[in-house]
Formats: sequence, C-alpha cells, structure tokens
Amino acid sequence: MPKTISFIGTGKMAAALISCIHKNNLAKTIIVSDKNEDNLKNIKKQFRIKTTNNNKEAVKNSDIVFICVKPQNIDEVLKEIKNNIKNQLVVSIAAGIKTKHIEKIIGKKRIIRVMPNINCLVSEMAAGFCAGKYATKDDINIVSKLLNSAGISFCLDENLLDAVTAVSGSGPAFFAYFIQAIAEAGIKNGLPKDVALKLASQTASGTGKLLLEKNISPDELIAMVASKKGTTIAGLSVLKSHKVKNSLIKAIDAAVKRSKELGK
Repeated sequence: MPKTISFIGTGKMAAALISCIHKNNLAKTIIVSDKNEDNLKNIKKQFRIKTTNNNKEAVKNSDIVFICVKPQNIDEVLKEIKNNIKNQLVVSIAAGIKTKHIEKIIGKKRIIRVMPNINCLVSEMAAGFCAGKYATKDDINIVSKLLNSAGISFCLDENLLDAVTAVSGSGPAFFAYFIQAIAEAGIKNGLPKDVALKLASQTASGTGKLLLEKNISPDELIAMVASKKGTTIAGLSVLKSHKVKNSLIKAIDAAVKRSKELGK
C-alpha cells in the first residue's frame, strides 16, 4: 500500500474518503491541500493529519494524488501541479472528466478516474472506476483496495462511468427523496415525525442489505412481500398507475446526460 496519499480539495467526498483511509490505516501519511484555510483547519481538527495550502508541495511528497475538486476547477489545478507529477498515481473524482482530458494537461501519467458516492461517510460506498491508458494492474488493485475499504467498487470501461455517476453518485439523493416521501406519508397517517423517518430510513437500508446478502432480485423481494389483495399490492398499483418506474428511469437518464455534458 502507498506510504503517502495527498488530497487536493476538502469537500464532503474528500473528507469521506480520508476518513476511510485514515480509519483503516491504508496509508502511513495523508496530506490534504486546499486554498481555504478554514477548510484545512476543520480537516486537521477532525483527522489530525498534515495540511497545506500549497498544492505543489502536497503532490511532490505523495505516492497517490486524489484530485477532489469540482469539474469546472480541475483544469486550473492540473495545470498548477503538472510539473510536480513524476511517478505519482493520479486519481480524479471529478464528475464527467475523462482520463484522456487529464492526460492532455499533465501528459502520459498514470491516471484512474473514480465515481464514488457520499455513503462513503458510513463505509457503505458504491463506486465505479476506470483506468487511464498508462495505469497499471497494480494501480487498479491499489485503488480497488482503497475504495473497497469504504464499501464496494467496480472497475469498468470508461464509457460506463456516466451511468455510474447517475446510479450511485446521484443515487443517494434519489433514495433520500423517496425516504422523505414515505416518511411524510407516515406522518400524515399519524406517526411521529422522528419515528416515521427512522422507520423509512431503516426499511430502505434493510432492503438493500437483503438484496445483497441473500442475492435475490428486486422482483423476487417484491413477490416475497406482496400477497394477493394485500396492502403492498394496493400501494404498488398506485405506483404503477402513476408510472413511477418510468419517472425514475428518466431521472437517471437526465443525470447521465448531465454527466456527459460536464465532460465536454
């Protein structure tokens, strides 16, 4: 495993990844760089790791560099650090930004593009990643191990990363939208607010765990729950009549489209 990992950017996703790497002792040293001093103070207080406002300094002393900035800011950062990237592995989590685009700026370097998700904060991440032209099998294995410490990850062809962005990157917000709606329905029917939200959240969490651990399909689970003329059938009929499934597919399609736009 790498001795030193640096992070450029201190957003929620960077903090979540740092938390997992730090907790699992997957690097001897973690260095975090950001231009915002307040962000650095918060990160240092939370993890007691080295921080700097000098991106070049962070890169120079690292084995792996995580680029955790917004897509619209990545070109500026890459141009700033390109002369300091020698043998480091560069890992980008910028949505929509292709490995070829990064190579155009920093040259023939080892690059891996990752689409993580915010569930990394509770070690339940679902991530997809792809290797650039010059990345090695060892690079893929190292990144896989880092990501799997926070959940699950899949190495995929790069043309599938936009779909990963929509399904697992944006997915937590979509699931939260449904959890909120279910909780509000519970409140409407008399449940206390905190009870309704916890019931809905735990049910969503347990459903995912059941599908994964028992290796059953969603259709099989629906059949297990939905008895003839029962409550589940009554609710499902409303969802089907309002074409909720079609709306969800359209939401994912819209997120995929936006991810592709960010990469142009």
